Amino acid sequence: MNKGVFITVRTNSMRLPQKALIDLSDGLTTIEYLIKRVKHSTKADKIILCTTNEIEDNVLVDIAIRNEIDYFRGSVEDKLQRWKGASEKFNIDYIVTADGDDLFCEPKLFDFAFDQFEKSSPDFIQCTGIICGAFTYGIKADALKKVCQIKDSSETEMMWVYFTDTGLFNVEELKNVSSKYFRDDIRMTLDYPEDLEFFRSIISKSEQDNKYLYLDDILHIIDSNPELKKINYFRQKEFLLNQKINNNLKLKKDYQ
Repeated sequence: MNKGVFITVRTNSMRLPQKALIDLSDGLTTIEYLIKRVKHSTKADKIILCTTNEIEDNVLVDIAIRNEIDYFRGSVEDKLQRWKGASEKFNIDYIVTADGDDLFCEPKLFDFAFDQFEKSSPDFIQCTGIICGAFTYGIKADALKKVCQIKDSSETEMMWVYFTDTGLFNVEELKNVSSKYFRDDIRMTLDYPEDLEFFRSIISKSEQDNKYLYLDDILHIIDSNPELKKINYFRQKEFLLNQKINNNLKLKKDYQ
């Protein structure tokens, strides 16, 4: 069983232009910070940066090479096809996605998902109610291929509905997750300037330079400095509204 973490990123962002290349801390761009974080997964066989074929994303390929991880280039709009291509090229059976915006995602949770795949082999793993940005999804490659067969749209930014709302797949909640990670008062994803300020502020509060921040460390910093979560949390309502607007399930006629 080959397990891969797919880091999904492109440079053409609208709300915060070229956010993947913004300097975050100690000369690291946001995407380099995320790559270093994802490397703390102990269960992943491969880490693959999944970007587009656009010339502007050549810089992301260079970053992947410099940081000694694999990369795959594919569709601009269709994340599902991009992931499918990466899973086929690198012979990946089980995928955990790490969105390029989620700079504080928790690799320990990735490993929980990989363990869960080994035990019960679900098609799709989600973690409803977890802190925004801590964990995204786990996907079985065979289920991903099936979704690519049944979908009737190349716009798959809000891709989870193809797994959760069709009734075709075995969907499980991520298991063994501490209750302290289920909070709706913290936002840890990079879409707006205030999110960047939030991430920089948390990192600056770390007691040690270059210290790896586990999710427990991040929560300790936030709870010790509650004003930090106010920096960007007001953006969450807008963020969720945008997701709802773009959350369209489009299936081929044979599957409707």
